[in-house]
Amino acid sequence: MGPERPVEPFHRLYSSPEPPSPDRGPYRSRRVAWSAGGVALAAAAVLAYLVVPGPGDAAARSEPVRAAMPGSGGRDRAAPPRSSTPAGPRVARALPPPCGTVSQGTVDRVVPGATRRQSANSTLTTCTYSSAGAEFPWLRVEAHLYAPGNTVTPVRDAEGSYDARWAEANDAPPVQTITLERQQGVGNEAYRWFKADEWFKADEWLKADKAGPAVVGQLTARSGNTVVTVSYGERAPDRDAPENRAEASLATVTAVAREVLAALNDF
Repeated sequence: MGPERPVEPFHRLYSSPEPPSPDRGPYRSRRVAWSAGGVALAAAAVLAYLVVPGPGDAAARSEPVRAAMPGSGGRDRAAPPRSSTPAGPRVARALPPPCGTVSQGTVDRVVPGATRRQSANSTLTTCTYSSAGAEFPWLRVEAHLYAPGNTVTPVRDAEGSYDARWAEANDAPPVQTITLERQQGVGNEAYRWFKADEWFKADEWLKADKAGPAVVGQLTARSGNTVVTVSYGERAPDRDAPENRAEASLATVTAVAREVLAALNDF
């Protein structure tokens, strides 16, 4: 045998990692940029969908809502402006004494030396003041209550009664009606009627010699579920020109009606 061969050292082959190719880095950057841009674009689209209204939504937001007045039916009047805290209509529970709504000072001024006659039940009161003066002046106050204990729609029933009276006044013979007009600022609604009556008695208990040609000023008003009618009559001083008494007569019943409605607010 020959001499042993010396052991040679083993060298492991090693290759360093390849550096990234020049085109991979920019490609990755572009891909990341496109991804971020796509996310931003999608988010913007969703935001625009949520914020921008469609045609129907715009119409719904731009067109004001109009609410019908409860119980108004086909009544020819505009609804009052709505406040930020609307309150329901006032509902009375009872009526004051029949001759307790007009002050004694007013009675003395309108019907000097008046005697009075009254009648009442739970839903209707009347009080008539009459005088023996030359012009036979008289004042009558009538109040009608549509009690919530008798109906589930007291205000609507009062509106119906008021409408019926207004229609009746419009249907009166032209020879009787001198003026007929709506009156603002008295109760919820009101009208004034000045008329002539060829043979009129304020009440059946008056004597026949107290009756005769007369002019009558009348105001009918509704306040909530009550309807009030105030009438003032006197002998016609001038049968050829009864309209000469219209202004004074209607001013009288308007002032008395305001007093009556103020008294109703306590009941």
